[in-house]
Amino acid sequence: MMNQKRPVIIVIGGGFGGIKLIKGLKNKPYEIILIDRQNHHTFQPLLYQVASCGLTAASITAPFRRIFKGYHNFRFRMAIVERIDPERKEVFTANGTYKYDFLVIATGSITDYYDNEVLEQHSLSLKSVTDALTIRSTLLREFEMAVTRMHTDEKKILLNFIIIGAGATGVEIAGALAEFKKHIVPVDYPELDPGLMNIHVIEASNKVLRRMSPAASAKSQEYLEKMGVKVWLNTRVENYDGLNVTLTDGTVLRSVCFIWSAGVKGAVIPGLMKEIIQEGNRYKVDSFNRVEGYSNIYALGDVAAMISKDIPVGHPLVALPAMQQGANLARNFLRELKKKPWKPFRYEDLGVLSTIGRHKAVADLPYWKTQGVIAWFLWMFIHLIRLIGFRNRLVILVDWIWSYVTYEYSFRLITQPFRKEKCRVCEGG
Repeated sequence: MMNQKRPVIIVIGGGFGGIKLIKGLKNKPYEIILIDRQNHHTFQPLLYQVASCGLTAASITAPFRRIFKGYHNFRFRMAIVERIDPERKEVFTANGTYKYDFLVIATGSITDYYDNEVLEQHSLSLKSVTDALTIRSTLLREFEMAVTRMHTDEKKILLNFIIIGAGATGVEIAGALAEFKKHIVPVDYPELDPGLMNIHVIEASNKVLRRMSPAASAKSQEYLEKMGVKVWLNTRVENYDGLNVTLTDGTVLRSVCFIWSAGVKGAVIPGLMKEIIQEGNRYKVDSFNRVEGYSNIYALGDVAAMISKDIPVGHPLVALPAMQQGANLARNFLRELKKKPWKPFRYEDLGVLSTIGRHKAVADLPYWKTQGVIAWFLWMFIHLIRLIGFRNRLVILVDWIWSYVTYEYSFRLITQPFRKEKCRVCEGG
């Protein structure tokens, strides 16, 4: 049994930051309670491969109870956190109330629709396994319906895929769809002309992959366009009603598969002072990841804004800062036990990679930039070693080798119910 006199650390969210923190405190004299709405960790960088039929959902997920097997100071509670009471040091969930000595908020980010309820209602997003399976089922369902349509215009609408946002998620899902068009459509759907399938990436800024170097951005756009993807730069979406996509230049595209990857915001929890919420819905934290105004509450990763003269907008919303912050906070908790001073967080930027398709990737590393085959294999290697669990690494490696040799996307199953109440094209309207 756990020693109840130990300080209790509640961790809300089992993403990259939360996982690293808990691993760093394995069987140390703290009682750790992880609260998450799901019972598993998801390796989000590979969600797009689940969405495009390249991987099974099970290969990029790992149950928390398996990850932390053998951790005698760990408990897991599957629950949705409703609010925090910092004065009483309590976390309220739908399943009960939990008291803490230290609280770590590692809730990550959610899709940001910029307060546009219409877009939110009709869009597909890619932040969870459920989202990925919904996109996959929608993709396959569109093709199955297109086979049954007599009119070419209806087929074109069903096979018109629109992706909003040319960040890593948007570029990767666009490239994966282009590979699907090239290698799967001619084999699985011989009744359809692959040319009826069109992929659009719509980006508000003047470049794709804004976080990367100009060379990587230009090369990524070149790859996409050579693969048949239509890239729209300096263009925004004014409206989408579930069928008609109206762009700022007046162009109207028609599609029933509209994927929103144009932005995220921190997943904050009610209960803390509103004044500490920074731009992007992130908690303002100090160099120790301590939330401003609270001595025993911390925030990690996407939901934390560590703002300084050197990083005026905080760290990028990607896995690496969250992982490093989680590891640093764990070391500081251990220093606390020894009455040693805490060490501030220093982000070590290990570079950015993005893949567009087979042998098509870009890498901006601290001392080296490369594109093409080398970047592609580097991207695969880094993602494999960052996966949690040997089984997941082995399964994905086998799936990737099989796909590489056979050009086969193996997981083409419609598993999710159709998400829209009514599709005008589907209903014949």
